[in-house]
Amino acid sequence: MNATPAGAVLLCRADPAAVRAPAAHLLREQALLAPAGDGWSLLVPEGGPWLDGGEPVDAVLGGWAAALSIGAGRPVLALWWDGDGAGLTLASGFRRPVGYVWLADGTPAGEDEAMRTFAARLGLDPALALRALEPLTAPDPESDARTRLAGLTAVLTRTGLALPPGLAPGASADGLRTAARAADAEEIDPAGGRREPQALRSPPGPPRPSAPPWFRVAGTAQLVAGVALVAWGLRRRSGGWLTAGAVLVAHGLAPWTRARLGVYAPGR
Repeated sequence: MNATPAGAVLLCRADPAAVRAPAAHLLREQALLAPAGDGWSLLVPEGGPWLDGGEPVDAVLGGWAAALSIGAGRPVLALWWDGDGAGLTLASGFRRPVGYVWLADGTPAGEDEAMRTFAARLGLDPALALRALEPLTAPDPESDARTRLAGLTAVLTRTGLALPPGLAPGASADGLRTAARAADAEEIDPAGGRREPQALRSPPGPPRPSAPPWFRVAGTAQLVAGVALVAWGLRRRSGGWLTAGAVLVAHGLAPWTRARLGVYAPGR
């Protein structure tokens, strides 16, 4: 596992249609969006600060998961891995995120209570799910960090999760992107749009009403500030900063959504 390159995916407990708009405005990175089973979708970031030695992958993914969960109104599970280990962060709206970490050799480095909270927030069967999750928190010399994440996603198949081929935890960033494109993923860009394959594009229809520049500038400012506060709150484990950032994210999404639908109210 020490040679495993850093990688990450976001699993959203929602269909792609509910994830598309908030993902485009919140991640600030191009990403690939694809269905991942019944009531699930996945996002594969095309870039990320962790790829060039910037911020740690777990910190970035935790902030993205929290912001995206608030924007989409559904739980979001961030899975990440690098040469030091692997882990998860489950964000559920304004509640404090739940996290768990395994060292590279698979040694558990989290609290058992975190897994119980994880199961409850995803609505998993309290008996069967916990029985299946317990081995992930127990010592096992045969399981490295990548195997632990694979075991976690196997448990989630009971909720309808079905990862496309090649999108297994532990893959490189290039491997994840290749697998996502093979699964006909949409390309989401930070400008708020999506790019589909040329063959799937429809002839352009009548233009939608455009919002005045100030309308989207205000929303963007709130989103940027909110995501920064969410990331800060996660790193400092501060519920106050996390809540403040979440509120800003929620308010920042509103003008973008109304402008996208052509129902903005310039006079308000």
